[in-house]
Amino acid sequence: MNSTMTSSPTSSFEWPITAFIGGGNMSSALLGGLLGAAVDGARLLVVEPLAPQRQRLQQRFPALQVLAEAGPALRAAQAVVWAVKPQQFAQAAAQVRPHLTDALHVSIMAGVRCGAIARQTGAQRLVRTMPNTPALIGQGITGLFASAHASAQDRAVADALLAPAGRRVWVEREDLLDAVTAVSGSGPAYAFYLAEAMTRAGEELGLSAAQARELTLATLAGAAALAQDSSEPLATLRANVTSKGGTTAAALEVFDQADMQGIIDRALHAAARRARELGDALDAV
Repeated sequence: MNSTMTSSPTSSFEWPITAFIGGGNMSSALLGGLLGAAVDGARLLVVEPLAPQRQRLQQRFPALQVLAEAGPALRAAQAVVWAVKPQQFAQAAAQVRPHLTDALHVSIMAGVRCGAIARQTGAQRLVRTMPNTPALIGQGITGLFASAHASAQDRAVADALLAPAGRRVWVEREDLLDAVTAVSGSGPAYAFYLAEAMTRAGEELGLSAAQARELTLATLAGAAALAQDSSEPLATLRANVTSKGGTTAAALEVFDQADMQGIIDRALHAAARRARELGDALDAV
């Protein structure tokens, strides 16, 4: 598993004509980032059947071609980004497939495996990705997996497509995307869960709701930034804050008594197991 480049999408190749199938929040975030990085809007198009969302896209990105349904315009696409709900993929693929040629297919759909995408679209050059919700503000991290038929150039295109979402990590096996889902795909919810608990406890200790929220969120953000900037193991960073017999030690003792590390381990394994189950169910469609 390795982190990848953060260069401009246009730094090493002419941007391919790219069709986004689905124009929801994640597509909008990626499109905004690509246009902000000077990708020509004429090389981007979106298929979005919902009229209100089409109107929002057209108002926000006037240079884009926004289609209500799949049509001949897709035949020019050199890359296709699948951004529909997993349950809608089969229906969308049936409508799109007649208009596609030998394009690179990049999926940001949760749980839809490369085999299912290949069966439904006839594509062989595939990159499957797992972004997370902080991608909506450019602060996410995305796991990516490339099929055997995807070239180095295909990987570069997929990497650049996801660059507006934040950092990228490539994995060598598709099944590792289930682990990515458990750690980072679902991970923001774990952070929010911890933040909720810390904020609630702060209020119980006498802080106002606003004070507890500000202290909690700044602490979590600062701790993450400190860890990113440090080469020390996380356990060392934790120990640096923990004086024997001090306040932090008292809190961590409660966590240890509750087997917090075991709980987190079981929780992430449950998330990965559920990701596999959802993938199996979608494979059966």
